Formats: sequence, C-alpha cells, structure tokens
Amino acid sequence: MPRVCVIGSANVDYTVALPRLPSPGETVSGGTLLVNLGGKGANQAVAARRLGGEVRMIGCVGDDADGRRIRESLAAAGIGVDGLLASREAATGTALIMVDAQGRNQIAVAPGANHHLTVEMVAPYAESIAWADIVACQLETPLAVVRWALGEARRHGVTTILNPAPVQPLDAEILALVDFLTPNEHEAARLAGIAADTLESARAAAGRLLALGAGAVLVTLGERGVLACGGDSAAHFPAFPVEAVDTTAAGDAFMGALACGLSG
Repeated sequence: MPRVCVIGSANVDYTVALPRLPSPGETVSGGTLLVNLGGKGANQAVAARRLGGEVRMIGCVGDDADGRRIRESLAAAGIGVDGLLASREAATGTALIMVDAQGRNQIAVAPGANHHLTVEMVAPYAESIAWADIVACQLETPLAVVRWALGEARRHGVTTILNPAPVQPLDAEILALVDFLTPNEHEAARLAGIAADTLESARAAAGRLLALGAGAVLVTLGERGVLACGGDSAAHFPAFPVEAVDTTAAGDAFMGALACGLSG
C-alpha cells in the first residue's frame, strides 16, 4: 500500500454553479449553491486515499465547527489526522468558487488557519514524513513549512512532489528539494518567466525549472493532458476525453494519483 504524507491546506468550499462566469462588476443570477470540504492539501489526501494509499495529513484548521467537520470527514475517509492541528488565532480556511456550464471556474480563497501553520507546530510530526514513501506539498501553507517538509523528506530519502499553487516565486534552494514539480501551464510560465501555452513553450519553461534544480517537471495542460520533462527528455501524455462538469480540484486529483503511482 502506498504511504503518502500530505502537508497542506484544508478549507470549506462554497461553490455556486452558474450558467456563465461574471465579468468584473457584473452579477450573474440563477446559480446553485454547494458547500463542500476542500483545500489543495485535503483534496490531494482524499484522492490518494481513494486510490488505495495509506495517507497522513499535516495542516491547520480553525478551532471551530468547520475545522472539526473537516477533521472528522478526513478521519472517516481513513486518513491519519493526528497532524491536522487546530488554531484559536484564525478561522478555518474558506474558498469561494464559481463554476460555469463548461466546468470552468473562478476561485477566491481566505486562507485563515492555513497561514498560521508554523515549523514549530509541524516539527513534532516529522515521523510521518520519515514513514512515507511520498511527501506531497502545495503553496497554500507558509513557504517556511513547505521548505522544512521538503528538507525533512530529502533527509530521510523520501520522494517529494510540489504542486506550486497558488504560484509564488521559488528559489533554487527549494526547487533542489523537489523530485517532481507539477505546475499547470500558467504556473510554469510564472515560475520560468516565459510563456508555456504550447507544448514547445511548456517544454522550454520546464527546461528552465529543471536548470534551477527541480528533479522532473510535469506541466499539466488541462484538456491537453500533461507534459513530463526530465533531463533532456520530454513526453506528452494526452488526456482522456471527458465532458467537463467542474474542473475544481482536477489538479489535486492528478497529484493524488501521481503520489500513489510513484510509490507503487
């Protein structure tokens, strides 16, 4: 059974399904409200668990009803939540999501307790990193925590995956700790400083990130699949054709599957 440790975020998602996404300053009515549990970290943990992984999660929720509901839901799914801490300084993270009839979305996040996670808080749970085959991180928790987690994984010889979202600058020291970097095309462009909207440009952007120290770069391209780059080689894997209903957390599902696949 793959052993996966996820260090990351946990949120409550308020999703409104609309006929179309609004333009700035516009109100679009006729939507349907869904309230779900989410956050990149929790989504990836659930995806890995549903694919047969033994999963532990490290993160921070608020000391509130939403935080307790997230913890109970993850535990009921069979995910280890000893490292999912509660903060009295901030509410549980919240995401506001709009989805149109084609499955496209717009997302705004109030990170809340996710941004209150510190190295001092997570250090007592370093054993979960040493236990894992794969450590998966994102950027919805403070960069200091991500750096620490990747460093601990490297110290124990554990394979690391970093989903650089929401995108922010990453120095060579962090990238050197990443075995598999999984940006989407927009994140790859931001990190590399060049366009990544075609297979050729995505390969060039991945090349820059490899040169900065990442072990391998997998650029996710939505309906066009994924471009996997490592060393001097690259391979494009087309996506299976599907009718998109809601693309929210599609990248997180990919991360969970990648974590299980790499440890298999």
